[in-house]
Order: sequence, then structure tokens, then C-alpha cells
Amino acid sequence: MTAVPQDSAAQTVDVKPAAKRGGAAHVALGIFVSRLFGIVRQMLTASYLGATGAGDAFAAAFKITNFLQNLFGEGALSASFIPVYSKLAKKDPEEAGRVAGAVGAILALVVAIIVLVGIIATPLLIPLIAQGFEDDRRALTIRLTRILFPGAGIFVISAWCLGILNTHGKFLLSYLAPVFWNLAMIGALLFAGPRQGERDLATTIAWASVVGAALQFLVQVPSTLRLDRFLRIGGGGSKPHVRTVMRNFGPAFVSRGVVQISSYVDNWLASFLPFGMVATFSYASAIVVLPVSLFGMAVSAAQLPDMSTADGSEEEIATYLRASLSRGLRQIAYFVVPSAAAFLAFGDVLAAVLFQRGKFTAADSRYAWGILAGAAIGLLASTMGRLYSSTYYALHDTKTPLRFAIVRVTLTTVLGYLFALWLPPRIGIDAHWGAAGLTASAGIAGWIEFLLLRSRLNKRIGRTGIPARFIIALWGSAIVGVLAGWEMRRLTEGRGLIGGLLVLATFGVVYLLMTIALAVPEASAAVDRIRRRF
Repeated sequence: MTAVPQDSAAQTVDVKPAAKRGGAAHVALGIFVSRLFGIVRQMLTASYLGATGAGDAFAAAFKITNFLQNLFGEGALSASFIPVYSKLAKKDPEEAGRVAGAVGAILALVVAIIVLVGIIATPLLIPLIAQGFEDDRRALTIRLTRILFPGAGIFVISAWCLGILNTHGKFLLSYLAPVFWNLAMIGALLFAGPRQGERDLATTIAWASVVGAALQFLVQVPSTLRLDRFLRIGGGGSKPHVRTVMRNFGPAFVSRGVVQISSYVDNWLASFLPFGMVATFSYASAIVVLPVSLFGMAVSAAQLPDMSTADGSEEEIATYLRASLSRGLRQIAYFVVPSAAAFLAFGDVLAAVLFQRGKFTAADSRYAWGILAGAAIGLLASTMGRLYSSTYYALHDTKTPLRFAIVRVTLTTVLGYLFALWLPPRIGIDAHWGAAGLTASAGIAGWIEFLLLRSRLNKRIGRTGIPARFIIALWGSAIVGVLAGWEMRRLTEGRGLIGGLLVLATFGVVYLLMTIALAVPEASAAVDRIRRRF
């Protein structure tokens, strides 16, 4: 077999300092463990709440408060704070501590005000997120949203800790911290699930979410204070540096807001779909976000501090960034391509293995399959787009990703309405399948955004991307894996959970063996990492 060539820049330039090697692996490990607990939480939620009115209300309330977390939290804060803080921590640690303290104080004040306003104004927010809800579902959504708002504010402050920890190369703790949040909710579900009705249980796990958010923040505080001994909350860092963070935060904040609007448009449209589809959309999204977080977020989060410290001439910085970007894109594609293939071919198997028990039925698994298949269209673009955005942020450019995010949201909104609500009745299909149209439309818009990001960055730092032969090798391996998985599915038909696990395992093993046979370097690296650990 012919070896799949690596990008030449990736071969000749080592973009990561020794102290931060393995950062992406640590981020991925932390995300994997926390997402694993998150899946367990979703499994229990699906079992006890299912695709019911209470399930819809909890999913919608969680989406509303999650808006605050995502808007102010990791994405916007990392894009504006880490590039400035990373350079200062390297050159002037004392000033870095003062800037971090000033940013933390400003963030805490702003978030406290927004949480208070959000609790008071909750009834006004519901029509923006779930206009299709009426009566009991609407009332329960308001109640749950008010409970969840303070927890969302705590999550934002946790993102400030994450920025400091990541800059100092402590990736694992910051991404393991959400385990404590998930554990609080899992404990509440296990204790109250068999004892309470759906509405009371939704309230219980909302309170558990707030407790878990506090735990997630508190476990990061000791290490944050230890790593930055100059840190003083409200420490009054020099105005130019704090202003730079705030100036960069504005476009990053709006960019994150635009992306979040896309998510909320999906939720708003889903509220007009048949009863229970908001909850089903939420459960399926927990599967979709796994590869995006594990591979897109892991690589982007680990490389942003390093890319932000790039120094030298414009050509040297461009070479450094191209090499880092090339290697990151290959890592992302190696794992995301089979994820997309699995969503397309085995979405119902994934949903059944994870959620099909209690009040979550086989029909719900089939609808979840449609949502996953739609998401597969743009999965690779979404994950690679994260790394391209991080490269812009490393260059202190938060405006370009914002402009392209607006294009994406506009397309998602228009196409989402057409595919989810307008098209199904006109072609005579069940309205439940409109949920698949939501994720498919987001996927198409995601590809357009990715192409715009890449095209503009190529003009700035030179050609970037992945060789076509590499992508062909990955998709060819994935197709062979799908064929093997379908054969295993035929042989294990009717064997429930065990059969589903065998189908997924067969697909994964065959994909790995095929990429090894094709001499894909990332396959050998994955095997080597497994061997070293065990």
C-alpha cells in the first residue's frame, strides 16, 4: 500500500514547545471523560423524562441558560483573554496576574448583572426560544430557567479559570472539572428518578445542575491560584492590556452570540415540531457534540496558547501557523470522518445503545437517527472550522470569524425553516423528520463558513488544508467499516444492546485496520499512544 503523505510544513516545523506536547491529548482525555459522564446523565434523563412535555421543558430551559455560558464563557473569553495573557505570562508574569485579576473582576460583575436580569425577564425569553410551547410546558420552562440561570453564571467564571489553566499547560483539570457537574445531576437522577413524577424530577435536576456548576468552579480554584502567584482579583492590570482583552472580547462575544443564535433558531423551530421533538433533538445533540468537542475543541484549545506566542517575521509566523494548522486538521479529520460515517449508517444503533430504555422508545431512536444523519453533513466542516477560528484569534483577529459566522447563521435560519417546517408537508413525509432538516441545513451552512474561513486565511498566511489523498483514504476506510458493520448488524439482528455494541465495535476496528494498512500516520500514532498507556 502507498503511504498517505503528510503535509510538508508539518514535517519540517515543530510547532509545539516541549512543555506543551500532548496538550491536545490531555484536552481530549478530559473532554472524553466529562462527556462520558454527560452521556450517562443524558441516558438517565432520557429514561426518566423521555420525549415528554417535561423533557421538552427541561431541554428548552437548559438551552436558554446555556446561551449565557457559551456567549460569555469559553469561546469568547478564550479568544480574547488567552492570546494576551499567554504573551504576558511568558514575558511579565506579574503584569499577567494583574490583568487576569482585572478581567476576572469585570467578568464577575457583568455576569452577576445579567443573571439577575435574566431571572426577572425569563417570561420574555421563552417566546424567543420555544414559541411553540403552550400552557404547562411553557410554565415549567419558565420555572426551570429561573433555577438554572445562576448556574450558568458560575460556568462563565469557570471559563476564566480554564483560560489561566490552559495558558500554563494544565489542560486536564480544566476539562475534567465538568465531571463534578455531571455527577451532581446523575446523583439527583438516580435518587429522585424512581421517586418523583416528571415535572418534579425536572425541577430536582435543575437544582442539581446549579450545585454541580459550583463544584466545577471550586475544583479549579486552588490550581488557578497556585499557578499564577501574582493573581489578584480586581488587580488593576495596565489599561492597555486590559483594553486589548476587552476590545478583542467584543467581536468574539458577538461572534459567539451569532453562533448561539443559530442554535437557538434550531430550538425555536423545533418547538413547532410534534410533541417531544425538542427533547429528542437535545438527546441526539449530546451524541453530535461528542466528536466536535473531543477533536475540534481539543485540538483548538490546546493549540491556541501556543499559536498565540508565535514570534518573528511575518513569514516565520505564517510558517509556524501553517504547520500547526496542518497537523491539527489531520488529527481532526482522522477521527471526525468515521464519526460522520457512523452517524449516517448507524445513527439508530447509537441512539438505541445510549438512550432506548424507559420512556425513550424505538420510534424515538429512529427520529434521533435522522437528526444524526443530518448533522453528519457538516460535522467535518464544523470541527475544522473551530481550528481555523482559533488561528484567527491567535493573530488577534476576532472580526473575520464574526463576519463569516453571520453568513452561517443567516443561511442556517433560512434553510432551517425551509427544510424543517416548509418542506415535509409538501413532499408528504411525517413532520417528525423535520428535525433532520434542521441539522442538515446547519451542515450546509457550516461548510460555507468553513470555506470562507479557509479562503481568507490562505490569502493571509499561505495555502492551508488537507491533501485530497488523505481524505480519500479516510473515507474509503470508513466505507469499508460501514460495510463490515452492516454485515455484523445482519448477523446480530434482534440481540438488542449487545448486538448494537458489536456493530459499532466492528465498524471502529475495521476503520482502524484499514487506515493502518493504508499507512495513515495518524493511525500509527493512535496505536502507539494506546500501547504506551497500557
